[in-house]
Amino acid sequence: MYLTTKSGRKIELPSDQEDAVITQQAIEDGTLHTDEELKQFKLFSELPQPHQKKLTAGRPMVEVKKDRITIRLSPEVTGFFRATGKGWQTRIDEILQDYVESHKNHRGESKGAE
Repeated sequence: MYLTTKSGRKIELPSDQEDAVITQQAIEDGTLHTDEELKQFKLFSELPQPHQKKLTAGRPMVEVKKDRITIRLSPEVTGFFRATGKGWQTRIDEILQDYVESHKNHRGESKGAE
């Protein structure tokens, strides 16, 4: 059975039989906690605020942030890139970065200037 996240990522869940095997292996590996050890566990909400921020779910922060924009592209362009699979927006960004790099020398010049 699969669990689908909000982002569309599929996570395979173990069957009841597989879960029983995993549980048995966990019992056999000797990592059972004593009652005293279990009392030391804390709920996430009981952790100090700085620790809670470090443990939150989501994408890791990136050094170079991208601008969020809205852009209209032709259906042929978006269809072509979407057909290439996940990461299609990143591929468009890479192509535009290459374009910018190759046209830096022409910045400010009109196309017909000699």
